[in-house]
Parts: sequence; structure tokens; C-alpha cells
Amino acid sequence: MTGLANLGRSLGFAVAGLVRAWRDQRNFRVEMALAALALVLCWWTGAAAVPVIIVIGLVSALELLNSSLEAVVDLAQPNHHELAKAAKDLAAAAVLVGAVTAAVVGALVIGPPLARKLLVIVGGG
Repeated sequence: MTGLANLGRSLGFAVAGLVRAWRDQRNFRVEMALAALALVLCWWTGAAAVPVIIVIGLVSALELLNSSLEAVVDLAQPNHHELAKAAKDLAAAAVLVGAVTAAVVGALVIGPPLARKLLVIVGGG
């Protein structure tokens, strides 16, 4: 198989993973909706989109890793086990840390231009 064929096959697997995450993972869909809202707010307010795009990538990657770890743990240990629970909880905590970081970055980057824009609208001028 050529390098280009390998790349195409790998991309196919990755796209299949994204489709599965979109279909099966409610949190992924919620995070993508919030990401779209953040990008629209960047556009509307003129806020810098690059830091927002970076944290969107961070949270998305963490959510995908969390979902894959949960699947592997469920496969390896379908019954309750404290170590399986610990692995799932730690992966969920990683997503939480990423999401809180994204929220802080979003507030710092989008907050000030959004406040100015809203003051102009409310103030009428």
C-alpha cells in the first residue's frame, strides 16, 4: 500500500470516529454546539478566533479520548470494578479541566468585545 493510500485509509478511520462520536456521544454534540457559538461570537464581536480554536481543539480531543477510553474499559471490564471506575472518572476529569480552561479563555477573549458590543446595542449608539 502506498503512503497516500495509507493516509487515505487512516483519514477514513478518523472520520468514522468523528461520525461515531457525533452519533453516540451527547456531550460531544453539546461541545460542538458551544464551539460553533463561540466561533460565531468571535466573528460578531471581532474577538481573536485563534485562542478559541485552540481550546475547541483541546476539548474536542479530550472528549474523543475520554469516549475511547470508556469504550475500552467497558470492553475489558463490563462489570463494576474500582479501577475501571477510576480510569473513567480520571478521563472525565481531564475533559472537565479542558472545558473549564476553554470557558476561561472564551470569557477572557470574547467577554470584553462582547460587553462593548452589547453596551452599544443597549445604549443605542
